[in-house]
Amino acid sequence: MIFPARCKEVGYASTKPCGDQVYFLSRYLVRDTGNGNEVLEITLDPLGSGMMRPIVGSKVIATPSETCHYPEKVQIHDRTRLIGLALDSGCRCTIFTGLDEHMTFVLDPDMSGLLRIHVYDVTPPRPSLSACIRELESAGLFGELSVIFCHHTRDITQVHADIYPCRAAGYPRTLDADPVQGGERVAGCLTGSQLLAECYGRDFILENICPLESIREEPFIARCCRSEREGTGIFRGKCGTVVHWGASPADIARAVNELVVKWRSK
Repeated sequence: MIFPARCKEVGYASTKPCGDQVYFLSRYLVRDTGNGNEVLEITLDPLGSGMMRPIVGSKVIATPSETCHYPEKVQIHDRTRLIGLALDSGCRCTIFTGLDEHMTFVLDPDMSGLLRIHVYDVTPPRPSLSACIRELESAGLFGELSVIFCHHTRDITQVHADIYPCRAAGYPRTLDADPVQGGERVAGCLTGSQLLAECYGRDFILENICPLESIREEPFIARCCRSEREGTGIFRGKCGTVVHWGASPADIARAVNELVVKWRSK
């Protein structure tokens, strides 16, 4: 797969305002042949200087018959999405135009080189970790990491319980608003278990819904309401990172970056 690391490496050769010279950072050119776009890999004069430099060699790496142009503008820093779109296009080479009019392309798209990070969360209410990662990814924040997120979101409405964690999820009977009579089946976690023990004793059955209980794959990121579990390490025999239940987008972004660095240094 060829996917330029930066859009500044890709130039559009529709005209030649400076003759056969191109911007010094250019490594590829998209050129309109009249029958569609082709993509060239170019070699610049190593003795050249200045902003515009001579081309001493070029080769076509994608012909017009192999190339298509994605019809909508995209966030070109969301690299994982662009690889997926390129795979879906059915073309060997897909050219993309960014929201800011910059251009890039994906040649011979391949997902196999991406690091898969498993995201463990629960719903309802909103699966905050999973949703935040999707939002940050769509903004292009993880583009340079070459990762793909696999989301595992447990629907706790499918847990057969008498009492659920909190009113925010819309349950009729919850730990934060209703007393426990004894003998109930409670959907909760270690924190809920402690609350029950302190307030009512131990006459209850706990259905543990903590995302950490669902971990099966690594590397992973999960959220938990226990601050002492925050950080990157080994949990249930798997390498991953834990963020707090109320982690901010900045906290989550830092955690993902730390996890990728740690995993790739293994």
